[in-house]
Amino acid sequence: MTYELIQGLLIAFFVVVILMPPYIRLLRHVGFAKQIRQDGPQSHMVKWGTPTMGGLLLLSVVLALYALLGPIQGGIIPPLATLAAVGLLGAFDDYLNARTGEGIGARQKLLWQIVLSVAVAWQLQSTYQITGIRVPFIGDVAVAPAVYIPFAAFAIVAASNGVNITDGLDGLAGGTLTFAFVSFLIIALLNEPQQPNVALLCALIAGALLGFLWFNVHPAQVFMGDSGSLSFGATLAVVALITGQILILPVVGFVFVMETMSDIIQIGYFKATHGKRVFRMAPLHHHFELGGWDEEKIAMRFWIIGILAGLLGVTLFLASIKVI
Repeated sequence: MTYELIQGLLIAFFVVVILMPPYIRLLRHVGFAKQIRQDGPQSHMVKWGTPTMGGLLLLSVVLALYALLGPIQGGIIPPLATLAAVGLLGAFDDYLNARTGEGIGARQKLLWQIVLSVAVAWQLQSTYQITGIRVPFIGDVAVAPAVYIPFAAFAIVAASNGVNITDGLDGLAGGTLTFAFVSFLIIALLNEPQQPNVALLCALIAGALLGFLWFNVHPAQVFMGDSGSLSFGATLAVVALITGQILILPVVGFVFVMETMSDIIQIGYFKATHGKRVFRMAPLHHHFELGGWDEEKIAMRFWIIGILAGLLGVTLFLASIKVI
């Protein structure tokens, strides 16, 4: 199985590396360029006009390669469907942003995310007949479907938006996502029973993300866009749910949690104090950027945190299954 995973990762990487240059030219031709927020760091204004919606190519490559290399069985349909459905939602948001400078409204986008997440959570529960949530060092804790479905839907929406918030610097989201999917690849292989189909999907996504990083590291030639960040974040949560390790996801995805919490803290404190701020700017990567850190330094240090968080998550998984 290890051979198939390495093969899948390498194929995904090379396919993205080969297809991305003409895809970038296509995005430039049709005018799918990033509109930079006026209230963001002024240093980002040089990125105005950089092609976006790179995530659409990545998820297309992953879905096509999985159809060629992996069996389409009931258990793998939820993450594949999540990748496709949330990816299309994100692509539409990218399209509107490129055309009008404004994407889908925040409330409308959240509503669609909730609808899709509830549908996926229901499908997960129905497919796997899930009756509990695995708690590290304790084991499975019984949970009724009426509780599991909203919990799973919340996890999917939270992970999707967490990655989207993190996607604010060149290479930041792509790198941290890669480490997170590699971590769950290992978990899927070591899980009881093994989940080779889930591991293959993680390998394909990791390979595609590495291919994307070839063009997204600073200075970025293309951005992932919501088509990538929303879909890969949601798929990461679905993979965590399928492996039964959803409570380890906040550890593996610590960077996404950190970024999201900085946004929540900033907004809450700003409203409570009528204008005061905790951070120079939220999310957290902008705080360090305004503090004088280069984009490359921020991305690299967050990658290091992502690697350590992934190792810690896998360690917690291994330690808990030994205890249980």
